[in-house]
Amino acid sequence: MDISYIKALHIIFVITWFAALFYMVRLFIYATDSQSKDEVARPILTQQLLLMQKKLWYIIGWPSMVGTYVFGWWLVFSNMSYYLSQPWMWLKLIVVGLLTLYHLECQRILNLQKQGVFKHSSFRLRLFNELATVFLVAVVFLVVVKSTSGLLWGILGLIAFAAVLMLCVALYKRNSAKDATPKIPEDKTEERKP
Repeated sequence: MDISYIKALHIIFVITWFAALFYMVRLFIYATDSQSKDEVARPILTQQLLLMQKKLWYIIGWPSMVGTYVFGWWLVFSNMSYYLSQPWMWLKLIVVGLLTLYHLECQRILNLQKQGVFKHSSFRLRLFNELATVFLVAVVFLVVVKSTSGLLWGILGLIAFAAVLMLCVALYKRNSAKDATPKIPEDKTEERKP
């Protein structure tokens, strides 16, 4: 088989894996938020969100991760002497290893939520969600640039990017809390003089 087909399949599985990871954590957030709803809405929302989590994870998430690994290692073995001699590839493999740990943590959160345990706050889950973006940026830059000469600047840029993402999440949380605060209408009646 032409190696370009293998590369295309690898890229497709990487894209669907990240899509599943991004949306899965959003579903965790929605399920956590649904726990504060009233007695009628809470079980309906929770049941629907848990069903969506299950379908997303086992129909898209896990198969995409497996496909990413199968076609990724196929690429590596197709030209092992080149790929394994490249420092950027080793860094990419480390990032993919960290991404796999992220995936397994999503599985753990899914198992907890299936059991009715919602121990992570929405804010913490939002921060966790941004971690996948950091992994995505790292992988894309390593593969496209294929250089470690600017590795220090790349790491500093990645840390700055992560800090900006965290700041955005914190601002979102603050603005959401401000919007959720009920406003007490002012009493505009004037005092009447006797």
